[in-house]
Amino acid sequence: MTAQQALPWLLLLWPLWLSRRREADCPLWMRRSLLLLLTLLSLRYLHWRVTASLNLTTPLASGLSVVLLLAEGWLLLSGLLPLLLAWRRFSDGRPEADAAEARWRSSGWRPRVDVLIPTCGEPLPVLERCLRACSQLSYGERELWVLDDAGRPEVAALAAQHGCRYHHRPERRHAKAGNLNAGLQLGRGELVAVFDADFVPQRHFLERTVGQLLDPRVGLVQTPQHFFNADPVMRNLALEAWLLPDEESFYRWIEPVRSGWRAVVCAGTSFVVRRAALESIGGFVNEAISEDLVTGMALAARGWQLRYLGEKLSAGLAAETMLDFVRQRQRWASGTLQALRLRQGPLRLRGLSWGQRLAYLEGALHWFNTVPRLLLLLMPLCIGLLGITPVRLTQAAVLELVLPLWIALLLSVGWLNRGSRHALLADLPGWALAVPLAATVVASLWGRVQPFRITPKHRLQGHGGIAPVLALPLVVLLGLNGLNLAMILRHLATEPGNNAAAGLGLLWGSLTLLGLLVALRACQDPPAGDPTPWLGLATAATLTLRDGHNQPHTWPVQVCALSEVGAALQDPPPLPDGWRLERLQLLGSGASPLPALPLEPQAPSPGRLLWARDGAARSARLKLVDWLYGRPGAWPERPAPPEWRALLALMARLLKPPRGPRLSLVPQQLEPPAQGRCAAGNRSGKSPASAS
Repeated sequence: MTAQQALPWLLLLWPLWLSRRREADCPLWMRRSLLLLLTLLSLRYLHWRVTASLNLTTPLASGLSVVLLLAEGWLLLSGLLPLLLAWRRFSDGRPEADAAEARWRSSGWRPRVDVLIPTCGEPLPVLERCLRACSQLSYGERELWVLDDAGRPEVAALAAQHGCRYHHRPERRHAKAGNLNAGLQLGRGELVAVFDADFVPQRHFLERTVGQLLDPRVGLVQTPQHFFNADPVMRNLALEAWLLPDEESFYRWIEPVRSGWRAVVCAGTSFVVRRAALESIGGFVNEAISEDLVTGMALAARGWQLRYLGEKLSAGLAAETMLDFVRQRQRWASGTLQALRLRQGPLRLRGLSWGQRLAYLEGALHWFNTVPRLLLLLMPLCIGLLGITPVRLTQAAVLELVLPLWIALLLSVGWLNRGSRHALLADLPGWALAVPLAATVVASLWGRVQPFRITPKHRLQGHGGIAPVLALPLVVLLGLNGLNLAMILRHLATEPGNNAAAGLGLLWGSLTLLGLLVALRACQDPPAGDPTPWLGLATAATLTLRDGHNQPHTWPVQVCALSEVGAALQDPPPLPDGWRLERLQLLGSGASPLPALPLEPQAPSPGRLLWARDGAARSARLKLVDWLYGRPGAWPERPAPPEWRALLALMARLLKPPRGPRLSLVPQQLEPPAQGRCAAGNRSGKSPASAS
């Protein structure tokens, strides 16, 4: 091997060494050196693609080869943009929030906060969870407003029950933005906090955020969106312990990076904004279906500082079916691309610095990337079906250019995004979104904007299954890819001496086939009954039972999962005939011990306990709900497991999918974080209490 061939492989030692360390603990020069290395390898690869890899033998081959080059070039160069933005020093906002809270507590400034809760048809249990948590916010100077666009009398009664003011506007114009603007006219608080109806804030939410608004230049403080149910991709693949939701990457990496450019994205919920800042731009932007994104940009252009606090201070409900998940992403894509045409968007808005404009435009590029990704998904078909190889590969090019770049990316992506996303695994299920999102992008370029549509929550899923609109494109692509692979294998059998292109097609097509199978599996929603979320939480408890003579017996047990409706036990004790369950006492629940929770006399299945539903047990259940969602530090920040192990877990799920009912668990933590073999988020790949 020559020095020229060896150098790229020697350079890989640097990302390999860095990948064993936490990015947040490394000095800035280490991150910058890795960014330079990735940029160098990417540009070197693109130079080869332009100068030596095009197949120009026929007009059709030339066209396909150029299309592939453009798709690859777009993805690589657009991928370098967030790396360029990460060149600056940035913070997740926690040290700054700690200092601001200390100053605020000693300042005596206690501004009044109007808490706005927009709702439009959410199920009452979902809304009640939010209202109860908002009514227990420990910040005293606040007034709660339920803004009901559905005008339901039962919502008015629920609002009164939890000490909230109620408002229903007669005309439902401009969707959520119009509802929020109507709510702004009702209160007179100096600050405004907004929570979607399915979000549950922790008790200290306002204390952690209001302090930063002590600085009169700060207009808005945004916190992460977290979800207490697994999204459909994680749940359908049974990979809750191995995959992290897309939001983790956005809130642990993208938002902190953008905060370094003063281009924080307003996310529509779980934020606090200064009323004067909103009034300076005329309120929430009515023209946008992504009113949060555009309103945040308008505030930044007006000179207000937007702060980001990367601390999980609230949690809500993720989409519950794959179809709802895809439609939600389509709405986000349509709203982001619509912003490019608005006068308040990043292209036309005056007052933004070039760095802010670039940071906001990077969000639009993320959605444009779906089109070249779909092209990469289709390109292997050229080799078998058309007999055209769209790229000319040599052994030297593979060893010196292709492999060093992709290995460097695999080693670096997880380190740069602080363990919030896998490099490869996160993209495989995403192929289920390729066709719908590409169609949305093309429609947006023609000026079609999707209407604002609330993602349904807390619905019974019946028998589950796959929505035809999602399955049909994947099945067609699977059929074409299978035919493509069959023709490549036939070519290898008939012309064994000319197999370089066929070998490329076989490898490329096999990877595509794997991705399509994963995407199809991710679209298959399981049957579901009660939609109440379950949380993976390991804690000791004592279980009290009554024998046939009504004598009490107490056994120590280990709880692995909790919910508003019951608990799951690790290695449950056998229940003798004639014995009945009485109560469960959770241990290690912090400074405020929970009361004993009355149980239904019989367990529905081994290891599953249900809370009693009678009125006498209501108080204990409500205290459990408050503890589950409202206590500080409940939501952990777990790193994505090693990618090779996660890929093995994925293969195991494809070959042997789980049978029977199972609990889909999102991990929680005690203070300090719970330890133990049945804690959710464990690395064994087994969901605690996965089947009960």
